[in-house]
Amino acid sequence: MSEKLFKSTAVVSVMTFISRILGFVRDIVIARMFGAGLGADVFFVAFKIPNFLRRLFAEGAFSQAFIPVLAEFREKGDEPLRELIARTSGTLAAILMLITAIGMLAAPVLIMVFAPGFIADPYKLDLAGQLLTITFPYILFISLTALAGSILNSFGKFAVPAFTPVFLNLSLIGSAIWLAPNMDEPVKALAWGVFIGGVVQLVFQLPFLLGINKLPRPRWGWRSDGVKKIIKLMIPAMFGVSVAQINLLLDTLLASFLVTGSISWLYYSDRLVEFPLGVFGIALATVILPSLSQKHASKSADAFSDTIDWALKWVFLLGTPAAIGLIVLAEPLLITLFQYGEFTSSDAHKASLSLMAYGLGLLPFIFIKVLAPGYFARQDTKTPVKIGIIAMVSNMVLNIILMIYLAHVGLALATALSAALNAGLLYIGLRKRNVYTPNPGWALFSLKLLISNAGLLSVLLILMPTAEIWTNWNVWQRCAELAGLIFGSAAVYFVLLALFGIRINTLIRPLSR
Repeated sequence: MSEKLFKSTAVVSVMTFISRILGFVRDIVIARMFGAGLGADVFFVAFKIPNFLRRLFAEGAFSQAFIPVLAEFREKGDEPLRELIARTSGTLAAILMLITAIGMLAAPVLIMVFAPGFIADPYKLDLAGQLLTITFPYILFISLTALAGSILNSFGKFAVPAFTPVFLNLSLIGSAIWLAPNMDEPVKALAWGVFIGGVVQLVFQLPFLLGINKLPRPRWGWRSDGVKKIIKLMIPAMFGVSVAQINLLLDTLLASFLVTGSISWLYYSDRLVEFPLGVFGIALATVILPSLSQKHASKSADAFSDTIDWALKWVFLLGTPAAIGLIVLAEPLLITLFQYGEFTSSDAHKASLSLMAYGLGLLPFIFIKVLAPGYFARQDTKTPVKIGIIAMVSNMVLNIILMIYLAHVGLALATALSAALNAGLLYIGLRKRNVYTPNPGWALFSLKLLISNAGLLSVLLILMPTAEIWTNWNVWQRCAELAGLIFGSAAVYFVLLALFGIRINTLIRPLSR
């Protein structure tokens, strides 16, 4: 089973990697054209609100509630499954149309709520409202895309949903390059890029649903058993699975009171953290949720625990060196990727400080993605909600305290610390319920990982040039040096793993139980 999970995770990781690379190209284009000034700050707020709702409704609560119910209905036969998909798609579409209409009408009010610091600048407030009116329908298109992706994932078709975000990045890149120069407010082109990207992502997945004979004919089904069960699971899951996103949104809210540029610095540093989180953490979570749901439906408790154990080992194996790399190479990464055009060396330095803080939370962020499905697959959404409330309250308190002393860096650090608390409580909950029992060998595995990561860290600290040297290099010198450090330190890491007897293929082989 672990071999199948590994192959599926690898497929999702590769597709997500392609998407994230294009995401970096997108951010490089935006940074070069808009820097970290007023236009960029306004767009990032206008994009973050529907993007937050996307993760709350679509990738977050809806997927976590829908996939376990879908697994349950698959056991009942094809006709009940078709009925579930039809009723769910019709109900979801109708509700989202209403939410979208309200959001577009209330855009100026939403900006005042989520970025109250903009109220003091009428121009910034008005522009943000205009952009949000354009970007808000994205939540409708991307939520229906998530429905299609959840169905495809449940039938083992992981590549298409993982590749789909490529089209949003292409849309934003194209809009920034070709549409922006022809608009009275160039930053509006980015908002239209979000809108177009949402439409294209949805249309792209429809033929693949047709290919597995699961393209729904939407029907209203508020009172159907399947939809009621999804809603019952979804309402608490909306909070529980999205605590990290709520925390990031709170960062934006508070950053709107800080100096201009703070929102952009947090955005660019968060984007770099999202790269390993997406390529590995979200990919792993995407694959194990259907697997855990199936094991729970078939009452395979040992296999359920083994799947979580397998996932946690991969988190430590790949997440730890990624976190070290983000923290140590924070400024070189930002200089190499973004310090061109309107994005200055001061912007790179400021963003690197928040990147180091976010980097401390990378492992907890991934743990949340892996541990939360252990609850959702068992249709337990209440426990993650209780844990999420504790984490969010802690984040709010830490935000206020740390922002006073560390400005935007304090906001990033508070998010990382609250994520660690969230992940720790999720882990303790699974252990107390005997849902997860660690397999033997963790102590020795951890020691070997510690020494191997120490070797990787040593290579980076010894060979890394100063920020001043990075700034004086041209783009090709920066890229060559950065690639050399990343691949060189990774080579040392994997050689040390091999010397200590950690073989990657042993984590790919079928589970023993």
